[in-house]
Amino acid sequence: MLPSTSVNSPVQGNGVLSSRDAARHTAGAKRYKYLRRLFRFRQMDFDFAAWQMLYLFTSPQRVYRNFHYRKQTKDQWARDDPAFLVLLSLWLCVSTIGFGFVLDMGFFETIKLLLWVVFIDCVGVGLLISTLMWFISNKYLVKRQSRDYDVEWGYAFDVHLNAFYPLLVILHFIQLFFINHVILTDTFIGYLVGNTLWLVAVGYYIYVTFLGYSALPFLKNTVILLYPFAPLILLYGLSLALGWNFTHTLCSFYKYRVK
Repeated sequence: MLPSTSVNSPVQGNGVLSSRDAARHTAGAKRYKYLRRLFRFRQMDFDFAAWQMLYLFTSPQRVYRNFHYRKQTKDQWARDDPAFLVLLSLWLCVSTIGFGFVLDMGFFETIKLLLWVVFIDCVGVGLLISTLMWFISNKYLVKRQSRDYDVEWGYAFDVHLNAFYPLLVILHFIQLFFINHVILTDTFIGYLVGNTLWLVAVGYYIYVTFLGYSALPFLKNTVILLYPFAPLILLYGLSLALGWNFTHTLCSFYKYRVK
């Protein structure tokens, strides 16, 4: 059974939240609770976070079903456990080190690449996309304008992290096995394999993002989040026709940034 879309918090007799309960449900209070747990590893559920990472590939709908349960039990859509973020950070470190090794980067160049991937590719771009999607969804997709019907910014960031993880694994892990001997060979097979991996990765990002917002029962017209598939497929076909190797461009950019 899906949760109600309205806030299900303890209320006073007149239907208004008490001052104590209202304080507990503010965005600042939720953010403080999340950040406070960030360095308390014993309180994190890493097994459940790993389960979510697995199902983001096999059945992402099940992951978002859990967000519904969290809304029912804890009155918030966003994660209150930073275990997923910690595991994602470890994946970023391991995959980036592997990327630096495959590209024959030195120690300090690999460290620079790691800092760039973590703070720019993941966090920086994630903050930008999350804020943009948070604004768009609350401005144009909410069925009715009310404080009880709004997308939490933390949830928008969680959706980005969910969508970013499969993209990371495809481009920073699976792709590593094909870069030197297939993708960067300047042949049709090379940029066919490389660009197809990009198509799958970005397509997965779009799809998981769509699932995240369509899971919210108070949003409408979320199908428009699938529209970027059209220009993505068009760009993919154009890249094959022009011989544009996305991976080669990415590698050249990374090498330029770490010099």
